[in-house]
Amino acid sequence: LQPASDRFVNRSDLGMGLQLISSIPEQELQAEARKAVQQSFIITLALLLVFLPLTLWLARRLARSLTELNHTAMAVKRFQFEDAAPPSSSISEVAELSQSIDSMRRTIRRFVNVTGALAEETDFERLQQQLLRLTLPAVEAAAGVLYLEHEGQLQARCAQRQDGHAQDTDLPNLQADCPLSLVAQALQQDITLGCALQPAELAPLGLQLLAQELHLGGAIAVPLHNRKRERIGMLLLLCESEPLPSRVAFAQAVANPAAMAIETRELIHAQRALFEAFIELIAAAIDAKSPYTGGHCERVPELTKALAQAAQDATDGPFASFRLSSEEWEALHVGAWLHDCGKVTMPDFVVDKATKLETLYNRIHEVRLRFELLKRDQELAHRERLLAGRGAEASRAQCDAQLARLDDEFAFVARCNIGGERLADADRHRLAQIGQQTWLRTLDDRLGLSSEERRRLKNSPAAALPQPEPLLADRPEHRVRRERDDPALQPSNRWGFQLEVPELLYNHGELYNLGVSRGTLSGEERFKINEHIVQTIVMLSKLPYPRHLRSVPEIAGGHHEKMDGSGYPKRLRKEEMSLPARMMAIADIFEALTAGDRPYKSAKPLSVALDIMAEMAATEHIDAELFALFVRSGVAQRYAQAHMEPQHVDLIDIEALLSRAQPVQ
Repeated sequence: LQPASDRFVNRSDLGMGLQLISSIPEQELQAEARKAVQQSFIITLALLLVFLPLTLWLARRLARSLTELNHTAMAVKRFQFEDAAPPSSSISEVAELSQSIDSMRRTIRRFVNVTGALAEETDFERLQQQLLRLTLPAVEAAAGVLYLEHEGQLQARCAQRQDGHAQDTDLPNLQADCPLSLVAQALQQDITLGCALQPAELAPLGLQLLAQELHLGGAIAVPLHNRKRERIGMLLLLCESEPLPSRVAFAQAVANPAAMAIETRELIHAQRALFEAFIELIAAAIDAKSPYTGGHCERVPELTKALAQAAQDATDGPFASFRLSSEEWEALHVGAWLHDCGKVTMPDFVVDKATKLETLYNRIHEVRLRFELLKRDQELAHRERLLAGRGAEASRAQCDAQLARLDDEFAFVARCNIGGERLADADRHRLAQIGQQTWLRTLDDRLGLSSEERRRLKNSPAAALPQPEPLLADRPEHRVRRERDDPALQPSNRWGFQLEVPELLYNHGELYNLGVSRGTLSGEERFKINEHIVQTIVMLSKLPYPRHLRSVPEIAGGHHEKMDGSGYPKRLRKEEMSLPARMMAIADIFEALTAGDRPYKSAKPLSVALDIMAEMAATEHIDAELFALFVRSGVAQRYAQAHMEPQHVDLIDIEALLSRAQPVQ
């Protein structure tokens, strides 16, 4: 055996030279230690086998809570705020973290909901109500009042309770020295403050009854500032108890986007009001420009919107599904008011042409003077015959006959100048015969002319004086040519106009104009009148509309189109036009037929106007279904009662009228 250990004794220590050697077997020496190690290993293994599942179970339970918290945090990061109970845990720290994350989630969700709702709301009045409705529960307030700046004072614009009941807003204005110290301090320092208060403190603000009813004991005053840091209002939130600092902080956080939303809506509201004022200003200017068409631009929108409302109210028939959103109503309103804005480019002497010879003035006066000269010539001829010794009675009779003939001929010319429903060919022939008579001109007709008039005469040689002149004539200087090429009148114009453009801009020929078959306008002048719709579309298409108003040019520019495609300026057919544009056509025609302020025609009675429109519906000039709605809904009758002379508002047989309005198949 090898000794497990050896022991040597120095002989010098014993005084003798002896040495003792002792040895023990290694297994015996380490037996107890080995046994202890084995027991420890068994015990440790047993403990591991017992506690490892428990540890794994505890770890998984803790990890599940943390995983749920991580998912919640990631959902918040992605702005997903689904309602769910916060993960529970028996570990107090994890439970507190869970509650904190859930509180953060709910706070952020409330903030996002408030700011999102404020950003989406377009109506200014509803925006104010939304602000209170969403803010009150978020800060646990029982009621609130929104004050907005107006003429240097803060006026109560909206008051609401958390249960949704609106409060009376007839409240005193807020001042910087408001008796309520909370409000006064918030106004003076421009900071958000919250504190406890007594109900009696709200008496100066007219809120003492509300405070007693809701048992209010605290308030938050939130100044509202615009982008320039100018105060535009105050949000007063009333609580049942002193508000927590977190609620005050949330109110302050909401105040900034709320103020931005209010300022933005106020700017939009102001710009819309300004735009509306400009629209009515343009329409009023057009009506004021022509004393004979005053009110046209105001009455047509009224008729159009009444017809659109009738279509929207229909519960059956072709318009049962017709609905206009608030934005579409706005587009219809703008288009109706601006439907004749192109008339600002129209010459007054064309728009207001009451007689055939009218340009800048009624040229019948020139014609009358020529007749006067001819009559004077007859008197002179009579005097000459008397001096020559001819019979006085015969000469007087001859002179009187000629004077009577001239009087009759002038009366005929004057009647033709008025312009009726139709001029017969025989009348046109008589005009030519009358016009062949001559009078003697002894003065140079090129003196005192404008440069434009001289340009028209440059290709006509001057005649020697004295010069016989025809009584009525179409002279070269009467022909006014187009000085420039209008892009809108070109065949390949970008607006899609399909127009037959006359060669001349105007033709002021006397016989030419007196021979106009119907009305007072020549072909060139009628084209010029019709051109106002071209200018309307060109002008309106240049405006930078917001998206919801982009249909304005189409609505305003379609009221002279016909359902069969023979209208102007684009020759659109029914299916190519929107319903509002077709409504505009009916409103414009009906107003024109029944108006009593036109210089070239008298107002038609209601039955006559509708008979004419029934014929137009039958020939597909207007929409027959809309015309039927126009009559059946009572829109035409109500308009007649409001705007027509009582003697022109007669009875109509609706069924007989509409039977005549059916398009021929």
